[in-house]
Amino acid sequence: MALNTWKPFLTVVSLQFGYAGLSIIAKFALDRGMSPHVLAAYRHIVATIFIAPFAFFLDRKIRPKMTLPIFFEILLLGLLEPTIDQNLYYTGMKYTSATFTAAMTNVLPAFAFLMAWIFRLEKVDIRKIHSQAKILGTVVTVGGAMLMTVVKGPLIPLPWAHPSDNHQDSSNLGVKQDLTKGALLIATGCICWAGFVNLQAITLKSYPVELSLTALICLMGSIESTIVALFIERGNPSAWAIQLDSKLLAAIYGGIICSGVGYYVQGVIMKTRGPVFVTAFNPLSMVIVAILGSIILSEVMYLGRILGAIVIVLGLYSVLWGKSKDEPANSFSDTDKELPLSNIQVVSFSSKANADKDTMDANVVILRSTTNDSV
Repeated sequence: MALNTWKPFLTVVSLQFGYAGLSIIAKFALDRGMSPHVLAAYRHIVATIFIAPFAFFLDRKIRPKMTLPIFFEILLLGLLEPTIDQNLYYTGMKYTSATFTAAMTNVLPAFAFLMAWIFRLEKVDIRKIHSQAKILGTVVTVGGAMLMTVVKGPLIPLPWAHPSDNHQDSSNLGVKQDLTKGALLIATGCICWAGFVNLQAITLKSYPVELSLTALICLMGSIESTIVALFIERGNPSAWAIQLDSKLLAAIYGGIICSGVGYYVQGVIMKTRGPVFVTAFNPLSMVIVAILGSIILSEVMYLGRILGAIVIVLGLYSVLWGKSKDEPANSFSDTDKELPLSNIQVVSFSSKANADKDTMDANVVILRSTTNDSV
């Protein structure tokens, strides 16, 4: 029972480790000249190849009929996250750093919460404390993200980080860092990502097969992303060249872990916990990226980032506490399944006894009626 209760939490936390790994690998590939648009296209082509066979065979007996409204929803899903968000996200990452990008994506829970509130996917009652905790936690989370990006503070001298050899500086590749431009691109991508998560929750109600929906999203995303990449990289065929290096690793890792597995897992959890629960854990990715980025990419660590991480964790805890109080009945669904059979038997016995009593009373009424008629 305890494992089932904690399973959604552990699954979403594991998913954040996967996203954090992609941030490091993708930044490494982008710094070595990979086109962010080609990366988005390759990522979802790989995801489609990976997830399609599972969806075809495992969902062949339960896959519902495709309708025109569902098709348009899947078309929009493929446009929102695999195409628009990924192109803006990777382009913004190219102008900034892996840690900065992960920090900026912490505005995602706020956008997802507002959209879920608007589309009535999230229950909010201002008069109740747990709803106030969700709203306050979302604001605090965004505030922590802004603290990380705006306030630097003194440099933390980590023994493994070398500021003079900082890989986050992409000037050697002709790409000058622009935090403002990068932040705007990433924030716009997060709006699309939040819309994707909420629309996925809505689509799952009419098309409740997570594997098939994931495969179709990746397929539409790969087609749309390829069209965008061909348009932007026209006249530059070398952008599509790929070898056994970090570029190929970024495409395979992102496609399998973050798109194929990621879309499926968040769809499964979303059906019972809602879109806000899935996105509320996103700040953990920033903390993981900040640690790994300083080790692998030699990104420097500032005091402002550490303080921002602490604020983000506090905001995340507030949101999760509010969510835990939001649907108390679901928390005990596993307990209800494990009730002993004796309770059910007692109820059946009492029902039988009541039925016998009712039959006896009816016989008495009939007997009295017959007696009166004879008199």
